Formats: sequence, C-alpha cells, structure tokens
Amino acid sequence: MVRKFLSGLLGGITPAARFRHACRLLEHEGRSAQGFALLARLARGGMVAAQYQVARAYLDGSGVPRSPVEGVRWMHTAARAGHVEASFSLALMLLVDPPGHGGDHRGADGLLPASWPGGIDRWPDPEAAAGWARQAAEGGLPDAQALYGYLLATGPQSMRDPQAARMWCERAARAGCPQGDLGLAVTHLAASDQSPGTDPDAVAALIRAADSGLSTAQYMLGLLHERGWGLPPDRARAEHWYACAAAQGVRPAQARYGALLLEDMDGRPRNAMTAETWLRRAALAGDREAAALLGDLHAHGEAALPGDHEALIWYHRAAEQDHAVACRMLALLYMHGRGTAADPEQARHWLARAAELGDVAAMTDLAAALVAQGQQAHSDPGLPLPDFLPAAQAGDPVAAFNLAVCLRGGVGGVTDPVQAASWMERAANAGVVNAEYWYGRMLLDGEGVATDVAHARHWLERAAGHGLAEACVAAAQLRLEGRGGPRDHAGALALYHRAARSGRTEAMFSLGAMYGGGHDLPPDRGLALHWFTQGAEGGNALSQLMLGRYLARGLAGPMDRARARYWLEQAAACGVRAARDELDHMTRTDEHAPT
Repeated sequence: MVRKFLSGLLGGITPAARFRHACRLLEHEGRSAQGFALLARLARGGMVAAQYQVARAYLDGSGVPRSPVEGVRWMHTAARAGHVEASFSLALMLLVDPPGHGGDHRGADGLLPASWPGGIDRWPDPEAAAGWARQAAEGGLPDAQALYGYLLATGPQSMRDPQAARMWCERAARAGCPQGDLGLAVTHLAASDQSPGTDPDAVAALIRAADSGLSTAQYMLGLLHERGWGLPPDRARAEHWYACAAAQGVRPAQARYGALLLEDMDGRPRNAMTAETWLRRAALAGDREAAALLGDLHAHGEAALPGDHEALIWYHRAAEQDHAVACRMLALLYMHGRGTAADPEQARHWLARAAELGDVAAMTDLAAALVAQGQQAHSDPGLPLPDFLPAAQAGDPVAAFNLAVCLRGGVGGVTDPVQAASWMERAANAGVVNAEYWYGRMLLDGEGVATDVAHARHWLERAAGHGLAEACVAAAQLRLEGRGGPRDHAGALALYHRAARSGRTEAMFSLGAMYGGGHDLPPDRGLALHWFTQGAEGGNALSQLMLGRYLARGLAGPMDRARARYWLEQAAACGVRAARDELDHMTRTDEHAPT
C-alpha cells in the first residue's frame, strides 16, 4: 500500500525534479545505487542530462560497478544530443589512450565491445576530439574553448589554425578560465615564426595561468625564467616554478628542479639529497636527462647510497633513450669494469653511439679506442675493424672524422697523413668539433698538410668556442705566444679558465703561471697559489713543482716546508728534474740550519 502510494506520488513529480532527486541520492554514500537506478531510467527515456550523469557514474564507479565501455557509450550519446559538458568530456577522452587496461580497448569490466559507439572509429583521435571540443566551445564552455584553441595550435598539421586558436583562447581567458591563459601562451610558443617570450601578452597570460595553479604553466614559466625568454634570467624564480610544477607531478619540471638543486645559488647551497629524490621520480617516469644526472650522482659518490652498479643502471636508462653523454659514461664504466665486469665490446659500442649522437668527448675516446684496436689488429689479423669509408663518402661527417683518425693512426695497417688531413678537413667544415681541433693541430704541426699557423689558430679557436677543453688549451697557448695572430694575454687567460673548469690540469698550471707574474696581467700570487694547488691535486707534475716552490719560499703566505717537500717529492716521482734539485737544495739548507 505504501509502495503504491509512493509510486503514485513520484509519478506526479516532473522529470526535472526526479533528475535532481536522483543526483542527490547518487551523492549519498548509502543510497548511490538507488540514485543511479533512477538516473538510468531517465537516461533510457531520452533525458540528455541524465545520460551525461550515467556516463560519469559508469566512469567513476559511483552507484554502479565501474565500466569505461558503458561510460564511453553514454557519454557519446549525450554529446551527440548536444550536451556541452559531455562533448567536452568526450573530447578529452579521445585525446588519451582508450579506456581500460593497457590500451587494449577493454574496460575495467573486462568486456571487449564489438565496436565503439557510432562515430568513434579509432582511439585516440585528435581530429574527432577537436570536433567535439568545438561543439562544446560554441556552446559557451570556457574550458572547451581553451581546449579547442590548444588543439588548433598544436594538433595535427591538417587542422592547425593559429589565428582561430588565439581567438578561442582569448575568449576562454576573458571568461576567467586559466586554461585559456595557458592556451594563449601555448599558441605563441607553438608559432614557428616567433621566438619564445617575444609576445608580452602571451607571457602575461602564462603568469596568470601559473598563479592560478596550472602545473603546465608553472613549468613553462620556469623555462622562461631559466632561459631568459621574455623575462630576465632568474634561476631562483625558475627553481620556484619548477618546484611548484614538480609537486603536481610534471615530469620535466621534476627533472629541471632536481638539476637546479645540484647547482650553488646565492643564498641556497647545493642540495644533492633533495635533488636525488626529484630526479629519481622523473627518471622512473621516463625522463632521460634525470636518469643521466642520477648516474652522475652515483658515479661521483654523491647519492644517498652511491655505487657504480646503480650508476650503470641509470646510465643505461638514459643511453637507451639516446642521451649522448650517458652513452659515453656507460662506455667508461664498461671500459674500466666499474659496476660490472670490464667489457671492451660494450665500451666501444656505447662510445660509437655517443659519437653518432654528436658527443664531442666520445669522439676523442672513440678515436683512442680505434687506434688501440688497430694496434691490436697487427698481432691479431682476424680482429674486425670498422669500415668508415662508405659512410664518409656518403657525407656522414662523424664517419669522416673516424676515417681520418684511422688513417692518421694507422688503424687497419694503412697510414696516410694526406688523406687523413683531407677527411679531417671535411669533418671540420661539417661542424664536428673534435675534427676542428684535430685539423687545427695538423695545420699547426704540418701533418699531412702544409704548416699554416694562422689557419691552425682559426680552427683551434673555433673548437674552443664550442667548449672543447683541449682546443681551449691549444688556442690559449697561441694567443699567449702571439702565433698565428696578435698576442692576447687576457684572451688566453679566459680560455685557460674555461679549460680549467673542464678539469684540464695543464690549464690550471698555466693559470698559476699567468697569475704569478711576467705577463700582461697584474700579478696575483694568491690566485697563482690557488691554481697551482688545483693542478697539483689533479696530478699535474709542473703544478706540483710550483706549489712546492711557493710553499717552501712563502711566496703567497706563510712558509710550509713540510707540505713543500711533499709536493716536490710528488713532482720528482713524475720525473721533473727541477723538483729533485729543489729537494736537494732544501736538504742542504736544513742540514746547515742552526739547531
């Protein structure tokens, strides 16, 4: 009797009231199933708003077991009937992998539908997504306007329309939609005819989007601050925005935040421990730069639990994604048996890959490996040697460089300095930095080509301009001596500093000598002592000699004869005769000193 009464009462309620009642029940934890049942009846009866809510319930598992397949079907039904939010939701869904597990078109209920709803032919489908986004955008939904603008700016080439993209994003931004501001920035950054950050309106829009909490905007703003695109370079602000985006799970932001934490900044010391945490998150999500940096932390003993085995794992992750420096570092681990058994074949493989990817240092290491391999081939004729000639003749500049190295070093039993110089020049003209250096050396020494110091200086300085440490040292020496061009002690000093930052101990010695006096620079014996110390600790014998002299004579502070003797002994052990003479002099002086 009561049920019949309630049934009659509900039958008199308007469909809109029943819809509101069903939605309230769906949100009630204990009555969500009842709410879904009411919505389902309204949806089957053709109520579009109910169809949208049923779709959401299936997708969320609210009041009914979760079923992405049914969710898609009902969302498509509502969108096709013109429901704005359903159109927008369907557009978003069509931009990502199909609902279900592993992109196999299976829903969480494990059922494979015979076909997608009518009108859905493939998944993902950016063009179809753009169609549904446009329908929602024209229906006045600001989020859809932003999405449609974004797709017009960055989608498949066939559907791009920069002017329309900007119009839709501006409309969304005027409606107070942060995604609209982000879309404005993206449309500017995606334009091939403009440099990033040159549009002040786009930068302002990006700042608004970042301030509103959009993680993508925060990451992009970090990039602008770090690289000085449209904003003054500010690494502290870049770090702030990267941190905000990283906390929201943006993988590249996690990688850049971790990288910046490894740098010293004004007011904030280097923080390797926190950096490792963020780099690990990014690397596990597939970021190759983060994986390479993690490899560095482990290889250099700076990780929380450092170890060569861990370094090997992370370098492998990055190398398999064609990270050139990681390929070279992986080769070095295999070469020296760190974290794994020594494996020359693996070392050569990864060195060759790094060289192919343009890593300058790997080209030098590969050249040395090739020469060593060629020397071994003399005693083992069956050892296979790489043939770089076909690729070099086809125009591959790295192959031309490697061929030149082989011809110069006699790899394979053939030494031809003239051909070596010819191929080295080709590689240098193609921009292979190591070839620029070696061609400069060959011109300087008259190796396979007529001696031309001015031309040699040109090539060495070109390689130095790319940061190649060996080239910096050689070019600095020419500037110092005024060979192949004017004397330039200040320029030589700058080049030596660049090489010293790369760990070149001979450059550290040269800096100590220049600061010690006798050059076109104000003497600074404190700096001279600093650089001689750096070079001596790095194993440079001449730096050890000069450090011993400075300490023995108190040339830049108090005398320290015990330390002086130690460093002179190190230099003497390396065969520096002057160090032995200094030690003998110290011994005689000590013997005749009053007791």
